[in-house]
Amino acid sequence: MISHADLTAQASFQALQAHVIDARAWHLRDLFSQDSNRFSKFSTEAAGLFLDYSKNRVSDTTMQLLFSLARERAIEARRDAMFSGEKINLTEQRAVLHTALRAPRTTTLMLDGQNVIADIHAVLDQMKTFTERVRSGQWAGRTGEAITDIVNIGIGGSDLGPKMACQALRSFAHPRLTMHFVSNVDGHDLDALLQNINPDTTLVIIASKTFTTLETMMNAQSARAWFLRNGNESDLPKHFVAVSTNTEAIKKFGIDPENMFPFWDWVGGRYSIWSAIGLSLALSIGFENFNRFLAGAHAMDRHFQSARLEQNMPVILALIGLWYRNFLDSSSISIAPYHQDLRYFPSYLQQLEMESNGKRVASDGTPLSVASCPVIWGDVGTNGQHAYFQLLHQGTDVIPVDFIATLKPNHALPGHHAALLANCFAQSEAFMRGKTADEVRADMPAKTAAESDAESLVPHKTFPGNRPSNTILMDALTPATLGALIALYEHKTFVQGVLWGVNSFDQWGVELGKILAKNIQSELSGTAYPDLHDSSTNGLIARAKAAL
Repeated sequence: MISHADLTAQASFQALQAHVIDARAWHLRDLFSQDSNRFSKFSTEAAGLFLDYSKNRVSDTTMQLLFSLARERAIEARRDAMFSGEKINLTEQRAVLHTALRAPRTTTLMLDGQNVIADIHAVLDQMKTFTERVRSGQWAGRTGEAITDIVNIGIGGSDLGPKMACQALRSFAHPRLTMHFVSNVDGHDLDALLQNINPDTTLVIIASKTFTTLETMMNAQSARAWFLRNGNESDLPKHFVAVSTNTEAIKKFGIDPENMFPFWDWVGGRYSIWSAIGLSLALSIGFENFNRFLAGAHAMDRHFQSARLEQNMPVILALIGLWYRNFLDSSSISIAPYHQDLRYFPSYLQQLEMESNGKRVASDGTPLSVASCPVIWGDVGTNGQHAYFQLLHQGTDVIPVDFIATLKPNHALPGHHAALLANCFAQSEAFMRGKTADEVRADMPAKTAAESDAESLVPHKTFPGNRPSNTILMDALTPATLGALIALYEHKTFVQGVLWGVNSFDQWGVELGKILAKNIQSELSGTAYPDLHDSSTNGLIARAKAAL
């Protein structure tokens, strides 16, 4: 087991600490002017994606030291352990095999004496049959009408992944089917939806492995009660299905076990879009497109497994992220997809990276001596330009940006896509170049006011530049390229977890609040005596009870 203390003791880490003293004095403008081949040198392609990382504050030496650090941290060996089914989730003693979910049927992968690939494809076959019946209209509701609305009830990975992917691939969606996603236990979420859909043509997917997740089951029971105001319990199997492993619970709910789609404990929620959790996506885009989605991710898996570290896209992204986090003191990364259909992608990455690597202790339980996962946040361009880009350009924090764009749109409106790409490329250039005081003065119109007044504006119009970014391009947003994009960030997250020495596949931090919430909910409902809380929590509970 690698302890986190070993990271700062690595020869390459110490060399980077010395190297960064010089790197802090660099400006990206100068790095580009000094090397006409910088773009070709610091770019790479894989699985239908192109990565330009030349607008980062790195040199040949920086990258060589980072690659050496990756080798010292045994990235390749840890990667191979994950793909082979070794139980690298140490705190839960589980394998981590989301990559197996997109492996071809002909693959064999044994885990505890079972070929998991055969199990995976049995569920995929079940999904294929089901989705074809719903999409064709063969599956009918209680009145014999075809399904028009599909409601996915889940939370966390059972919501963020399918919701993001369905939105991203909406141009591939079935024209009759409208997808809806409910996750928040706040009743305003579900109530607003139920007022606008017809129970007779609605199919509800309840996504909960144990069928006990508090938020999911509260929403599921409310949806069930809503349906039963119009239909009978015998009609439930036509309108409710489950992504779960709890056969007895789903039968009690009224769901036919034939319509239970299982997945496994070696699939973490935030890595589960490739499993039956992706049922809503398969329903929306069709199973052939869902297969292309899996194939795109598998193509990135093959690249991650086989490419040398120096050309390995997930490794490069991970190392650059570590460079900013641990050597240049960047505490956050902004994700800027220049494609409206990727509007949920920043939120998806928040869970993927922050739940995976937002840890304060290493895998061996020792405290981390360096910072781990940065804050992930963002919005689609060009909206972000008119909201928070001001801070990115001229704020006191240097925040790296990942720009994501497609070369071709999925629409036919003239002129829009060229304008979109122009903005994307211009922003990354502006972050890199900045604008000097002399350039501001040269651009000023003929003085109509006192020269001193004009000069006073110079500091306000000066941009320091030297703000780093990556740009990820794909030909178009398709099931395959979306699959590759998600897998790229999954593997980036894994690599950074290995570098920091944390377990990227547990999430104990979400448990404490859940436990306390159960106690407080009982107190609010009057079914339990007040617990011994602090004065603030007791006061809040008292005010809430008085209002309920």
